[in-house]
Amino acid sequence: MTESKSEYSLEGQLVELSQMAEGLSARMLAATAPERSIVDNIRMMGKGLRALQEQAREAEAEKRNLRAMVEIGQVINSSLDLHTVLNEVVDTIVRLTGAERCFLMLRDERGALQILAARNWEQVSLESSETEISDTIVQKVVDSGKAILTTNALTDPRFGGQSSIIAYNLRSILCVPLKLKETLTGVIYADNRIREGLFTEKERDLLSAFANQAAIALENARLFESVSRTLDEVTELKNLMEDVFASIDNAVITAGTDGTITLCNKASETILGSPRDCILGASLPALLATLSPDMPGHFHSVKEEDQRFTGIEVHPILETRGSVDLSINMTPLKDADQRTEGVTLVLDDLTEKRRLEAQHQLFEKMVSPAVIRQLDPEGLQLGGTRSEITTLFADIRGYTHFSETVAPESLMGVLNAYLAMATDAILAEEGTIDKFLGDAVMAWFNAPIPQKDHAARAVRAAQRIRSGLADLHLSMPERFRLHFGIGIHSGEALLGLVGTQKRLEYTAVGDSVNTAKRLQEVAREGQIIISKATAAQLTGPFQAGPFRMLNLEGKEQPIAVCELYSYGADSSSA
Repeated sequence: MTESKSEYSLEGQLVELSQMAEGLSARMLAATAPERSIVDNIRMMGKGLRALQEQAREAEAEKRNLRAMVEIGQVINSSLDLHTVLNEVVDTIVRLTGAERCFLMLRDERGALQILAARNWEQVSLESSETEISDTIVQKVVDSGKAILTTNALTDPRFGGQSSIIAYNLRSILCVPLKLKETLTGVIYADNRIREGLFTEKERDLLSAFANQAAIALENARLFESVSRTLDEVTELKNLMEDVFASIDNAVITAGTDGTITLCNKASETILGSPRDCILGASLPALLATLSPDMPGHFHSVKEEDQRFTGIEVHPILETRGSVDLSINMTPLKDADQRTEGVTLVLDDLTEKRRLEAQHQLFEKMVSPAVIRQLDPEGLQLGGTRSEITTLFADIRGYTHFSETVAPESLMGVLNAYLAMATDAILAEEGTIDKFLGDAVMAWFNAPIPQKDHAARAVRAAQRIRSGLADLHLSMPERFRLHFGIGIHSGEALLGLVGTQKRLEYTAVGDSVNTAKRLQEVAREGQIIISKATAAQLTGPFQAGPFRMLNLEGKEQPIAVCELYSYGADSSSA
């Protein structure tokens, strides 16, 4: 403020001196010749003072412009918000030049100019209907890269004939290029549709100088906006990746080349039974050693030799979880240039899967696999369907007396050996094992998978049981050598689920099943008793005793039965 007063005082003094010189000159017009010489000198001094006055005025204006340039630079570089910088640039130009309107246009990605800011002398943004400008002048500035000044576009021979200038009644126009490193990035267009001669070469030079600062500020703002947008996208992607990472059921752990764990997801805590804080920063080779003694060596092979290990199953005992089953995948952790930066470990918890598989395998031992494949967990209903089947009952003879002479532990082992041999014989003929009844086994053929030769299959299974005993007896003490009595009958039965929704059993019920059971009860050790209904369905040669009528418990009429000696190949060699 002090400097402004000083400049004003100097200009005022020059004005006063000039006025005094003119007054003296007027009073001495009537003076003598020598005195007139003095008057001439005073007049010359007055002219010099007026020249000095003009120079002072120009110097003062120049200082104001320079000060304004500094202030402008501070203003437009004080913000990195593109919208703010655009409006600050345009408002400053209007204030400097006295323009009625100002437009700032920048090139888009295709190189076309787009109006990004349009303001008037009231610092109000213009509507799209108020953006009538001279496209001709703008294009000339773009093509030449030089500023254009016209004091009256209507009479300027360069532009007077242009339709836009005539239609919009354009007069004073100043248009300068925005350049960044000699590359044109846009233009600044200022005009006044009322006053002529508003802009001079000084305004042109000032605006050109200002445009250089504005171009840098705008580029910085655009770069900042681009970086901010990219940062937002990266942040969004990072958040998405973290969400995906957290939702993965497998444990994912990464470590640097020194073995220090740098990253782990939520599933790692659950599978390893350890808090995340205890995992992060720990040694991966040490962690691997708790899973399997071989795994630390695999870590070094991955890191040093770029090897990959997939599907390695380990069965560690974890402090918090006990015995678990894990599948390990270990691969190199690569950067963008495919340099190994560490190791990625993925753990798949197979504990529940292996438990279910074990249960399924046990279920398959208890129920025929054919039955399991027929079961639909979504559509299980009580009841059944009528089917023609051949039922087989095999019971260990003398087992009750035998059990009184053997310790329970040994008894269970002997029983399982006999039932396992019988089961293998039945399954070899693709029979369906219904149940074990103490020391007996019940099975049937022709359901749930249809079998045209179901009677022959049942007979062959019985022969397999009988012949299997010989091999089994070789591994047993003589007092453990027992025999089966077997009964077989063919007929219609009802097959399906019985019980409740909480406890279901797939079984066969009906008179034909009861008949097979009764035949087994009358069979002596080593005997295979078959009904005439079964014998009638045997297509190959067989040797059997004569048919005899047999009264069975629970049946009103006797049925024809015979003892089967051999069937098929065994029959021809007998």
